[in-house]
Amino acid sequence: MGKVGRILGAALLIAMGTTGRAGAAPGPSPWTGSWEAAPSGTAPEVPGAAYRNVVRLSVGGSAVRIHVSNRLGSAPLRLGAVTVALRRGTGADAVPGSMRAATFDGAGTAIVPAGQDLVSDPVPLAVPDAADLLVTVETPGDSGPATYHRVALQTSYLAGVGAGRAADEHGDAYTGTTGNWYYVSGVDVRGPHRGTVVAFGDSLTDGNGSSFGANHRWPDRLAERLRPLRTGVLNAGISGNRLLLDSTGGPAALNRLDADGLRRAGVRTVVLLEGINDIKGTPEATDPEDFLRAYRTIVARAHARGIRVVGATLTPYQGFSGYTDAREAVRQQVNALIRTRHVFDAYADFDAVVRDPQRPTRIRPGYDPGDHLHFNDAGMRALADAVKLADLV
Repeated sequence: MGKVGRILGAALLIAMGTTGRAGAAPGPSPWTGSWEAAPSGTAPEVPGAAYRNVVRLSVGGSAVRIHVSNRLGSAPLRLGAVTVALRRGTGADAVPGSMRAATFDGAGTAIVPAGQDLVSDPVPLAVPDAADLLVTVETPGDSGPATYHRVALQTSYLAGVGAGRAADEHGDAYTGTTGNWYYVSGVDVRGPHRGTVVAFGDSLTDGNGSSFGANHRWPDRLAERLRPLRTGVLNAGISGNRLLLDSTGGPAALNRLDADGLRRAGVRTVVLLEGINDIKGTPEATDPEDFLRAYRTIVARAHARGIRVVGATLTPYQGFSGYTDAREAVRQQVNALIRTRHVFDAYADFDAVVRDPQRPTRIRPGYDPGDHLHFNDAGMRALADAVKLADLV
């Protein structure tokens, strides 16, 4: 066992056996996860500012709940106001009459302890499928580093210090822009849905390579397919994330699984695409058995909650700077165990649908945005289409 295997330790040994199908699905819940941004790091806070985050729901409902995160912060986060509204047009304006204040235990202000998340009370706002919401968080004082999601691929907005503009329907005060999502880590909706699918992964799931502002990540495309089945989709991808070790891409998959995946509202299935950054990163993981133990641990933890896991094979990346033939051999071995060792309840063969038939260690040219690792919009659609809906619901 290599260094990574020793780090995993005894906690992984509980799941060494062959996995079966997941246990009974969780009981009915009035809440379904409709949007997520997994906390990936921190940025300097702008005290007294209002952050107006633009988020795209997967499914709608009769009410919403807002998840606010201070998970990576170092001091208590003071919330001066949190509001939610339907977005009008393509800027920071709200649909007239849709602005609502979110409360926490009945109060319009709250304190989120460092290292924790907070979920709002139900907010009575009817939202349609695929709606754009404005979720605004106002921070009246200096609460230290702000927990955020770095790669939003979406423009959000900022009103300056002392603005007190969280409830503004007009976006005139929101003159600043950002490509990150601040503090908001999820939106749940209430309605007669069939549950939630969590897409859990790294930058390939986060959407790198797809068109900015277009919502063309593969989880977005999967949400389109699942919408007629009344199933929400959450994107728990973090650029740079690793399966086995913490990194600049946030806590390792094994460490963030519960918070970003299993404990989300209404989760029935997790689609897991993790491991390429372990193969090509520093330190690199070279023993496929380490991946096997980690995958089985994730499956065991999911099954304990009645949640299925669909594993995805790791995709090609020759031409990217981190590629070597030795690392490619590890990728092939990991994919072989995903396909043949019955690790997951089912698997999606992402590798098979995106590799170049003439050069299978590379991505098809039509799916490559140019860096030979990530996927353009066409590649993202191919990944989403590779997931069998019967394996999810």
